[in-house]
Amino acid sequence: MHNTMDQLSAHLDRGWDLAQRGDGLGALACARRALEIDPQSPEVHNLLGFSSALAGEAEEALEHYRQALALDETYFEAMINAAELLVFPLGDVEGALSQLDDALEFAMNEDEVSECLLLRAEAQLSQNDLEGAKKTLAGVPEAASQHEHLVFTFGRLHYELGQLDQAAPLIQTAIEKQPHLADAHYYWGLICDERGDISSATQAFLKTRMYDLERPPPPWSPSPEQFSIMVRNVVERLDQVLAPFVREAEVYIIDVPGAELVVDAVDPRTELILDLPPEGQEVGRIDAAPARSKVRIFIYQRNVELAAGSLEGIEDELARALEQEATQILVEKGPKGSALN
Repeated sequence: MHNTMDQLSAHLDRGWDLAQRGDGLGALACARRALEIDPQSPEVHNLLGFSSALAGEAEEALEHYRQALALDETYFEAMINAAELLVFPLGDVEGALSQLDDALEFAMNEDEVSECLLLRAEAQLSQNDLEGAKKTLAGVPEAASQHEHLVFTFGRLHYELGQLDQAAPLIQTAIEKQPHLADAHYYWGLICDERGDISSATQAFLKTRMYDLERPPPPWSPSPEQFSIMVRNVVERLDQVLAPFVREAEVYIIDVPGAELVVDAVDPRTELILDLPPEGQEVGRIDAAPARSKVRIFIYQRNVELAAGSLEGIEDELARALEQEATQILVEKGPKGSALN
């Protein structure tokens, strides 16, 4: 029995170590070995849920969290993990809020209370309940402002609510505690940009790009060939008014925007850039030498994946981003003649 428990602990420890490194598939393999040893362990089902979520299997992850709670209804970590999944990517905000009400009853300290309240504010913000989110944030214990794994979320939520003065010191603290956290540098760049400090914003965005590239792609990341097919699928189903402008476009798929673009004020997490031919060139013309005559689309796969959150969400996210860009650039150029004729 003692040896069996040692094996279970070893699989759990190894699984969580891999999960924290972003290796969802490796963590899942460890969790499944642990499940063979003890299928009634709530800790095993919690790891299975976390690993499944990393691997992009949100529904399966939620089932494991629910199984963990069925085995131990006081399991705070499984409650928080389930609530986070319900907010994003599943979008069941009411379910998340109900789960957080339960979690608050079992919160044992200020850190756990902070986790509940920060996630509640996240859920409220996703519903555009700005006043509710502000009220929730106001109740977060002060200790969260120094907690390594909470302070960034605390600052980001303040930023999303337009509270720059509250957000700035929290984001700076997050960078001090986790200097390689790309998200913290990104939000610091946004804050500097809004304050008009373009030099500091550029430096922060360059660091964002650097650390984004260091982060491994998600386990569900499609191959370049698969991603190219997804792009073409999206282009083909664009609104009939917009499709002709991009259907014959030259498409370039890159990880993230180049450093030179970031220096020239391109958001390091932009999902795509739609580049029209030089002024006076008709879209689709091949006889307009020597100038380029085709639309070019630069798509940044890592950023699309980051925004999509799952393999299933990639095409919808691509469609949203492409339609937004096409509408803004191509339709607005219509009255000038070439783009809409």
